[in-house]
Amino acid sequence: MIKACVAGATGYTGLELIRLLLQHPNIQIKHVTADSNKGKRLSEVCPSLTGVFDQELVALEPGLASDCDVVFLALPHTASMDKVPEMLQAGCRVIDLSADFRLHEQEVYETWYQTKHQSPELLEQAVYGLPELHREKIKTAKLVANPGCYPTGAILGLAPLMQCDWVHLDSVIIDSKSGVSGAGRKLNTGTQFCEANEGVSAYGLTTHRHTPEIEQELSGLAGKNLSVVFSPHLMPMTRGILSTLYISLTKEMSVEAVLSHFQNFYRDEPFIRLLPPGQYPATQRVVRSNFCDLGVAVDKRTNRLIIATAIDNLMKGASSQAVQNCNLMFDFPETEGLEGVPVFP
Repeated sequence: MIKACVAGATGYTGLELIRLLLQHPNIQIKHVTADSNKGKRLSEVCPSLTGVFDQELVALEPGLASDCDVVFLALPHTASMDKVPEMLQAGCRVIDLSADFRLHEQEVYETWYQTKHQSPELLEQAVYGLPELHREKIKTAKLVANPGCYPTGAILGLAPLMQCDWVHLDSVIIDSKSGVSGAGRKLNTGTQFCEANEGVSAYGLTTHRHTPEIEQELSGLAGKNLSVVFSPHLMPMTRGILSTLYISLTKEMSVEAVLSHFQNFYRDEPFIRLLPPGQYPATQRVVRSNFCDLGVAVDKRTNRLIIATAIDNLMKGASSQAVQNCNLMFDFPETEGLEGVPVFP
């Protein structure tokens, strides 16, 4: 049994982490933090936990790491970077769900996040926590940078193609649609009911901060620098991300041949579900699960390959992927605590 601290416990990802860890047979929640609600019982902030988990919320202090084996940092971007060094020095392993350690290069981080990185010496040490690509490195990592929600779905859909000579790697277009929970729990005019309901809106075109994260991972797989077009959209639903990915083919390919390639690439992956020809993912089929559903189509008229992926942004896009990483780091079965099936909303 290992002991865990969940920092940022009252946000959407923090609450999902708590829900998952409470059912994990090998993890005990030692501390839960939320500076803005310190002194309150967690059930006061999240009534659904009444009688289930009433632990007191405390402020995030470096000393909390000294009696924990792992800290999950479910904090806003830029809030983790100055806290991680002391946690690592205390001998605790860290899974950071923010973007603070996802990008390997300090200059790239500071350009896209418009802030100076406080712990640049840890950027090379941090392991990008996408198990399907970096499983072996995650097992021995002290610091894991949990991927962003949009990048998770996009990278998983494109990764099998990065070494193929039958696609144009400079033609990638990523069209993604996310539920409102992706914006977090804080009040925001654009995500209020009257603003988001009955409408679909594009945002962050050419400027979304997940762009360099996607490019970094795809470039690493391809062995050369790649640029992608990434277009995110806000959907009037609570959770889920559907990504439709477009890439041009260099020769004629059948759907069956493409699927066979994907099946070989993901043959041992417990959380990748490949759909048969003519079937495509839907967000409601992955709700509250760690699955990534994936379907492919070939547009013979334009000689373009289309890949669609669906994940729950709060789960495979955040909290359940963090638990998957934790399982790898502590040599637990990778699926432990994540066996639940999707729940139709």
